[in-house]
Amino acid sequence: MKTALLLAVVAGSATAFTNNSPVGHRPALVSRSRSTLHMGGSSGYATSLDGKKARVDTVKGLLDSSEMIFTVPANSLTVAEVQALRLSLPEGTTMSVIKNTLMERAVAGTEYEEAVAPTLKGANMWFFIEEDIGGTVKAFNSFTKDFGKKESHSVLGGVIEGVYYDSKGVDAISKLPSKMELIAKIAGGIKAVPTKLAKVVKEPGNKMARAIKLATAEESTD
Repeated sequence: MKTALLLAVVAGSATAFTNNSPVGHRPALVSRSRSTLHMGGSSGYATSLDGKKARVDTVKGLLDSSEMIFTVPANSLTVAEVQALRLSLPEGTTMSVIKNTLMERAVAGTEYEEAVAPTLKGANMWFFIEEDIGGTVKAFNSFTKDFGKKESHSVLGGVIEGVYYDSKGVDAISKLPSKMELIAKIAGGIKAVPTKLAKVVKEPGNKMARAIKLATAEESTD
């Protein structure tokens, strides 16, 4: 009796999975991080005409919002390595594997068109940097050091304001102060001017202070 009941339950469970009723699945959780990764697709919508147009439009949007871009070899990287690199990037930086033909279409008619030409060979992983150039290059250099890829995955070249730079040029630019750092320095300098001027005027025995006092005394006499 128990055996028959068990078989009936199993049969009912099997029917539930084989009939035409839809099976519900919990939606996958999407991990949100400060940087973004786009990987080129090789089948389905990505290879269709509409998919390629959408991909080109996405790249154009990244170019428009980037202060600088640079590329590195995209081959011989494991999923774990790519994820580690992505998570190390600063906010506002997007890394994306883009086919050369699609990149060529995206830069057509822009300041990037001639500048990226030397890099459109082999498989490329592009970095689109909105602001933190120094932080992005530093993160990539740390990645190549930690994973033993300094020789195989050095920076191939980069572009800023329509000008192409080789790997040494990209590294040199990454060491320059960022826009925010320059703004902070300028703001700090402007803020310090009144304080320094007041100190000079109030300093005992200062020629400027004596001149101001003398002019004030003459006006009072008049």
